[in-house]
Amino acid sequence: MRETRRVARVLGACAAALTLAVTTPGAAQAADGVLFIDRGAIHDPSGCYPLGDFVPSEVGNFTNETAALWSGRFCDGRVTGFVLPGQIVRPAHGMSLYVQ
Repeated sequence: MRETRRVARVLGACAAALTLAVTTPGAAQAADGVLFIDRGAIHDPSGCYPLGDFVPSEVGNFTNETAALWSGRFCDGRVTGFVLPGQIVRPAHGMSLYVQ
């Protein structure tokens, strides 16, 4: 009896997780607006953008999303800061920017 309850609880948790995963909007949607990297415009950006190799880039976030600055070139390493909507920053070279 105890084993039956445990199995029922696990199956219920799995069903709830599956329902939540199916009904939650996906993160694959692009941000609305324009992201500027070194004065180049990216309309409705989504994903990872490497920044300058040898000199700091200038990033202007004119989207509706906050962008995350990563210490690695390909959105790896660790998050070192954020670029809020309407903000312009000059992050260190060799970093990357992720917009969801």
